[in-house]
Amino acid sequence: MNLPITDISHLIPQKTPFVMVDTLLDFSADKIVSSFKILDTNLFVQDNYFLESGIIENLAQTVALHTGYDYFLKGEEAPTGYIGSIKKVEVHQLPKLNETITTQASILHEFMGITMVQVKAFNQNKEEIATAEMKTVIAT
Repeated sequence: MNLPITDISHLIPQKTPFVMVDTLLDFSADKIVSSFKILDTNLFVQDNYFLESGIIENLAQTVALHTGYDYFLKGEEAPTGYIGSIKKVEVHQLPKLNETITTQASILHEFMGITMVQVKAFNQNKEEIATAEMKTVIAT
């Protein structure tokens, strides 16, 4: 498949209305970049801003998209994964309604189904709006 990919519904376990990523922009074994346009129908929009909980979910779903696309490329069904922990979460700015945010995840360590990831989200001006470290776990 050529990037960007805008139909990612088969690559992540989340379904509408809980989808917080909509485009796969870039992918490698140790990195992924996604984007997400914030619409007024989103559950996490309040007073024309995308709330912290939505940003954190966007960060996590970007990590899930990495796993889903990696398995898709291998011709395998993606396993179920869980967030093991989230730490060092910082939300510097809430994006506004109709903005498109870009999120990138870098794989720091991966061992026996446990992955440590650094995730960063950026607004349309390429300013960092949120960061976090996440540990994800593949269910066996």
